[in-house]
Amino acid sequence: MTKPITWVGIDDDKKNLTVAVVRGSKDRDPETRRIPNEDGAMQWWVRKLVRAADGGEIRMCYEAGPNGFALMRRLEAMGPVVVEVMAPSLTPRRSDQRVKTDPIDARKLALLYRAGELERIAVPNEEAEAARDLVRTYHRVGIEATRKRHHILKFLIRRGRIYREGSHWTQKHRAWLQTQCFDSWKDTVAFDELRTGLLELESRRARLARAMEQLAQEDGYALEMGILRCFRGIDTAMALTLITEIFDIERFVHPRTLMSYVGLTPGLYQSADRETRTGITKTGSRYARWALGQVAMKYRHQPTVGLTLRRRREGQPAWAIEIADRAAQRLHRRYWSLVMRGLPAGKARMAVARELTAFVWEALTEARHRRSRAA
Repeated sequence: MTKPITWVGIDDDKKNLTVAVVRGSKDRDPETRRIPNEDGAMQWWVRKLVRAADGGEIRMCYEAGPNGFALMRRLEAMGPVVVEVMAPSLTPRRSDQRVKTDPIDARKLALLYRAGELERIAVPNEEAEAARDLVRTYHRVGIEATRKRHHILKFLIRRGRIYREGSHWTQKHRAWLQTQCFDSWKDTVAFDELRTGLLELESRRARLARAMEQLAQEDGYALEMGILRCFRGIDTAMALTLITEIFDIERFVHPRTLMSYVGLTPGLYQSADRETRTGITKTGSRYARWALGQVAMKYRHQPTVGLTLRRRREGQPAWAIEIADRAAQRLHRRYWSLVMRGLPAGKARMAVARELTAFVWEALTEARHRRSRAA
C-alpha cells in the first residue's frame, strides 16, 4: 500500500519558520508550529517529520523571499525531503481576506501545494546564483552612481552653478567640477562628500567590471558569450545579464515562454465580449527586461557592422553571425514600420525588445544543441 504524502507549507523570515503540515489527501486541518531558523532546530524537526512519515514522501514549499534558495538547500541536506520554491506573485489570494498571520499563510501554502495550485520557480545551482548576483551587483552600483551624479548636478543648480560648455561627465566637465569653490564651509564639505561618494562608486563599478570580464572567460559562459556578442548592442555586460538571468534556456520550450518570463508580453483583460489589451506585464526578471530594452534602442539605426562589432564577431561561428544579421535587418524594419504608423517610440522599442527575445532564444537554443551533439 502506498504511503500518504506529507505536505508542508513554510512561511519563513530571517528568525523563524512557521510550518504547517498536512498528511494525505483528506486531512483538512494542518498542524502548525514555529521553528527557529537555525540548523539545530530545523534538523530536529526534519527528523521528526521523517519518523512520522514512516517511509512516505515529504514535500515542502515556501515562497521566494528573504532566505532565497539557501533555505531549500539546507532543508534538503537534512533528510529525504523535496523542497520547492514558489512564485509569490502567482499564489492565489482571496480578495475578502482581511486577517494575515504567519500560521494562516503557512496553512494556505500547505493546502494549495497539495491541490497543485502553486507555481514553482526554477532554481539555479549555487555557481549560477553567484554569477547572477555578481552581475546584479554591477547594475545596482551603476544605478547608485547615476543617482549620485544627479544629486551633484542638482546641488550645483541650487547654488546657481550651471555647466554650459558641453555634455556632463566628460573630462572637461569633471575638471570644471574640481574648480568649484563655495563661500560657506558647509557647502564645501557637502560638495566634497558628494564627489568622494561618486568616485568610490565608480571605482567599485570598475572592479566589478573586471570581475565580469573574468566570469565571461569561464568555460560555462564562453560559448554563449561569444554568440550573444555577435548581436548589435550586446556587449559583455548585456550578454552576461541575459545569460545569468535565463541560466537554462532549455526550460523555455518556445520563444513566447521566454518573452513571458522577462515580462515583455502584453496583458489581457477579457470579460464576455469585451477584450482589452494592457501594457507589458513586467513580470519575471527585471534585469533581463531592462537589458533587452536597452539593446532594442540600437536597432533604430541602419544595420551596419562597425569596427567594434566586427571585432566581437572574430572567431565566432557563421550560423551565429547569420542569426544576428537577420535580427538586425528584421528589427530595424520593425521599429520604423511601427513608428511610421504612429506608435509612440517607447512602445515601438518594447515591441522590438520582444522580438529580440525570440532571436536570443534561437541563438542560445542552437548553441545548446550544438554543444550537446559535440559532447
